[in-house]
Amino acid sequence: MQSKLFMTRASLTWIFLIAVMTAIGSEIKIMPFANTSFRFGLGTIIFFLCTLIKPTPIILAGVATSIVTTFFRVFTSSLHDVAISESIFNHLPAALFYVLFAVCLQILDIQQYREKPLKLGLLVAFSEVISNLAEQIFRFFVQTYTFLFLHDLLILLAVALLRSFFVVGVYSSILIAEQKKRVQEMLNIGSDLYVETLYLKKSMNHIETITASGFELYRQLKIKGYRAESLQALHIAQEIHEVKKDSQRIYAGISKIVGERNFGPFVLSELLHYIEEGNSKYAELLGKSIQFKTTIDFDFQTKEHIALLALLNNLSANAVEAIEGQGIISIAIQRQEDNTVITVCDNGKGISQQDLSIIFEPGYTTKYNDDGVAATGIGLSHVAELIEKLKGSISVESNNQYTTFKITIPTQTIQTGET
Repeated sequence: MQSKLFMTRASLTWIFLIAVMTAIGSEIKIMPFANTSFRFGLGTIIFFLCTLIKPTPIILAGVATSIVTTFFRVFTSSLHDVAISESIFNHLPAALFYVLFAVCLQILDIQQYREKPLKLGLLVAFSEVISNLAEQIFRFFVQTYTFLFLHDLLILLAVALLRSFFVVGVYSSILIAEQKKRVQEMLNIGSDLYVETLYLKKSMNHIETITASGFELYRQLKIKGYRAESLQALHIAQEIHEVKKDSQRIYAGISKIVGERNFGPFVLSELLHYIEEGNSKYAELLGKSIQFKTTIDFDFQTKEHIALLALLNNLSANAVEAIEGQGIISIAIQRQEDNTVITVCDNGKGISQQDLSIIFEPGYTTKYNDDGVAATGIGLSHVAELIEKLKGSISVESNNQYTTFKITIPTQTIQTGET
């Protein structure tokens, strides 16, 4: 009930605004015919444009506009010492115009032609000509006014076409701008989904490896006679397999939206963009203001995009978590002889000197949740393992101002044959 009341008030407010704006706009005018108050003003343009922009009870708007316009013109005429009765008599035909114009727009149902500008312009021009002719016939019978000649009719037609297509042009510009905005929003959503699909694809590959390792652990434990332990390993492998199946279902659903994509190879700059975009959102989620600075001296396609994405994302997320409030994260990719050097630097709380030698050990962590439970501590050890598989090395330096991870990988191990 309250919603309907609100919508009624909103509609009445919009109709009143149309009426007032039309009345004011009609005062910007030219008067082409002698001995009559007939005019060409901006009122018709405003009325038509407003009913296009927002769905409106057109006939009600036409009646309200005719009343408000008549009273407004009578009021302005009274300021020039024109008798009220005479003023009403002179401007009453204009009230008929807006009512008939609204009726024509309602009968033609102009909303259905909003995306057909040529047809819309012609129909509205036709409606305006009919309404103007009706106004002139009314003036012919109630006022001392000579009926229109052919050249007068041509003027009515020309002005109607000009005003109608002017409004259609303005509205089309607005419509195109809105459509561009919606398309851009859809592209942004598609881009975000594409990035998330890439991460999901990486996770699925990782889950597949973990499942195989879990099953191999079960098999080894069973051979050695550790029944309880082997069953636990089997249970873990089965649960991971269920996670994989759920991930596959999610991946299939997202793929229908973004389309099938070839997830490799990628160029380094593209991966860097995904890392920056994803971790910027992570920083926003944590309520932090973090500026990312990325530089790349040379670019190439890499066949190890999954591994690079995993290790860079891990280091960047750690950097986000290490910064309190606001800070800067710098990621740089450089060439040093036959190696690709990647540095990730942040101005967070840093790592104590006594911990620098053990941060890559499985189980090491400085992260605790709200309940005081420690994190698993496998993130950096996983990074070190990935870099080792790429035949590279990683080092870390930390002081009171900056923490910098430096990764050195032979370029040939990550670069595809294409450049």
